[in-house]
Amino acid sequence: MIELLYFVKGGSFMDFWQKQSVGSKKDYIEYLKLIGALSNLFSDSQDPYLYYRAHENLFCHVFDAKNLSRGDVSFDAVKDGVGIGLKTFLHGNGSTFQKVAEFNSDSDKIRNLKTKEDIVYHIAKLRNMRISTTQNITESYNNIYHLVTRESGKMNVIETPMDKVDLGSLRLSKRQSRNTIKFRDNYNEYSFSLSKNTLLKRFNVNNMIIKQFDVDILEDPLSFLKSKNNNSNVLNIEKPSKYIVLPLYSPKTQKVSERSGLNQWNAKGRRRDVDEVYIPIPSWIHDVFEGFFEYSKENKRQSAKDSPSFDVELPNGKVISCKVAQSGGKALMSNPNKVLGQWILRDVLKLKERSLLTMELLNDIGIDSVKLSKKNDSYYYLDFMESGSYEEFSENNYAKGN
Repeated sequence: MIELLYFVKGGSFMDFWQKQSVGSKKDYIEYLKLIGALSNLFSDSQDPYLYYRAHENLFCHVFDAKNLSRGDVSFDAVKDGVGIGLKTFLHGNGSTFQKVAEFNSDSDKIRNLKTKEDIVYHIAKLRNMRISTTQNITESYNNIYHLVTRESGKMNVIETPMDKVDLGSLRLSKRQSRNTIKFRDNYNEYSFSLSKNTLLKRFNVNNMIIKQFDVDILEDPLSFLKSKNNNSNVLNIEKPSKYIVLPLYSPKTQKVSERSGLNQWNAKGRRRDVDEVYIPIPSWIHDVFEGFFEYSKENKRQSAKDSPSFDVELPNGKVISCKVAQSGGKALMSNPNKVLGQWILRDVLKLKERSLLTMELLNDIGIDSVKLSKKNDSYYYLDFMESGSYEEFSENNYAKGN
């Protein structure tokens, strides 16, 4: 197979596909063929069907990449310092717009901007900020899109750079419509929907196919599944049994408190480390999700001083020790305490010491909460969630405890 070398702003990188083993690439294609063969379960089209969650799980399983789909960041997976956005869509004419970002948390600010040029520049800056933040979260240095496009009886594997928007070459396209702003830079063409607050990017992929293969769609997939019921080669993908969503702000004030939570270092009283923080745990979490933490099984509403520690795996793969702390178990803290603050405030958000975290910054990067997924009592996974996630989680679960 011919090696492909992509050139991007600021340097070059070899595509992810070429660095993977022959065996893993073969397995990936065989699984895609198998999933595509079942397309008649979902559609009567001759274009193979591939559910995006199945694609994410398959990719991470076969290539041993870290799955980021639990969270809401710009990448779906990361491996060896490469952040990967996974997408599957119909190939069509090989030049289609696909959604790459949403900006619902900034909708009010966007509506108040006066010109299309102002909107485009603002969206471009937010897009770049979110990619940079995800790079900080995952400790990645390159980012790509890994695509599986689908056409009649076939699938195509494609990789293309995930560029930041070049602010210096932004320009509006000549043809515009009422609810959409079309623009481009020197590298890509974009479309922003004013009604849906979504950014789309045109993927020109006809000359970027690195592997094409046939997919035989079964006429009767149900009979096939029945015949394989007792002898199926099913992906063994471990999934956490439970999860909760915790806010990075105060739900009461809808702001990041100046002297608690992620600004705990700024609290009055004793002298504190500049990285001392905690993630708030609303009291109702311990009621509705009793047993999620060892603390809540017996000590609910009491001091969490002696609560047991547990490991938390971060999106970059590092594992830190944490515990439920403070009166009523209202805080998720690391041990030592400054580890969590060093990671969130300095490594991810790049805040200078003694700079207050604000709700405005969280809205700009599109993140205002974290998802804590439980593997067992001593091991959890932490992922960042998009703005509005805690509020939605609360609405769907809080009433159950009342």
